Amino acid sequence: MLLSDLASDRGIRYFLISFTDLFGVQRAKLVPAQGIDQMAENGAGFAGFAAYLDMTPADPDILAIPDPNSLFQLPWKQDVAWMPADLYGVDGEPILQTPRLVLKQMLKVAAERGYLIKTGVESEYFLLSADGHEISDNRDRAAKPCYDQQALMRRYDVVSEICDGMIDLGWKPYQNDHEDANGQFEMNWAYDDALITADRHAFFKYMVKSIAENHGFRATFMPKPFGNLTGNGCHTHISVWDSTSHTNLFKEIDEDLELSPLAYQFIGGILESASALCAFSNPTINSYKRINSPTTLSGATWSPNTITYSGNNRTHMIRIPDYDRFELRLADGAANPYLLPAAIIAAGLNGIEHKIDPGDRYDNNSYTDPLPSKQVKRLPGNLLDALRSLEENQVFKTAFSESFVTSYLKLKYQQWDEYSSSITNWELDNTLNC
Repeated sequence: MLLSDLASDRGIRYFLISFTDLFGVQRAKLVPAQGIDQMAENGAGFAGFAAYLDMTPADPDILAIPDPNSLFQLPWKQDVAWMPADLYGVDGEPILQTPRLVLKQMLKVAAERGYLIKTGVESEYFLLSADGHEISDNRDRAAKPCYDQQALMRRYDVVSEICDGMIDLGWKPYQNDHEDANGQFEMNWAYDDALITADRHAFFKYMVKSIAENHGFRATFMPKPFGNLTGNGCHTHISVWDSTSHTNLFKEIDEDLELSPLAYQFIGGILESASALCAFSNPTINSYKRINSPTTLSGATWSPNTITYSGNNRTHMIRIPDYDRFELRLADGAANPYLLPAAIIAAGLNGIEHKIDPGDRYDNNSYTDPLPSKQVKRLPGNLLDALRSLEENQVFKTAFSESFVTSYLKLKYQQWDEYSSSITNWELDNTLNC
């Protein structure tokens, strides 16, 4: 069916053709329904340098080809539909630094090995005042606000509208809660194939921000907007299935193991590349104020500080909550919805290929009973350390291509340099009298 015919059937007047750049920013063009068929075939033109892509103003246009198989009609604005797009050059060749194409390439590699990857995400966010300077609910002040019924229901209109949207879109949402920080919320929907989850994750962020604005608030997925409060995580659940999608290859029937040997090899790959993985899972300056952070108001940061795995223990980087999957607790709200799963898959497949042993499982409380640094490795202390680890890592250069990693590092180093050249209030307060 032509998209114009679909538009007529569903009452769609406009289409948002959207792509996600290297920094996770969504870029879009609004196309009237009468012009969508031509745009769907030929692509919407963009200047690549105007987005966070490794391009210059002298480069030709890039063309965003939308994926009609992943079309979301906006629940809060039914006459508009959103479609994620892949980037191509005017010569018809794919732009290989496109995050969505990077994920698709990793899924293709997995499929060639007989694997289908499924993921689920827990995307946390804050609801702030319209100017973004404070929490939207001035009564949300409890030291331990997690699951606070009163605070949750004071934002019922926002949360329920977002959840109703997910229901209408067929995502099978199953719970909503007030999270561990004041003004923080989490909404969960069913896991699915990794590309489906990534597209939904990208749209979820757009939907949350839009509905929040309609209610006079500002939503943010910023990793650590408040120094004394728990940050925004993006916990990711991963499982590997056979090509028929009928058998979960992570599931273990041996009572002595929580997961299959294949799953532990996948975990081993992630642990081995964890420092470099942080460049994708924790991609901003602010990200490193969430991991390795001091105790927050609630008494725990709920974020990892060591490159370790455990059972059903939320103080480690990887948690094994059940016999069919594991949870990577490393990523934060700034993670690119496409590069995050792509990097997880790349590291995990490398673990399977080389049968990497994840080593000992640790069951200590990492917050109150930390292990010595000579026993376990710590996560990078800042973005610069993570970028340097990525620069030295061959796994991602092989999986994503050296040119992609070079482009990503180039833009991220530029960001670090911009940050380093700025003078903060802390510096003024502590060194102005020198």
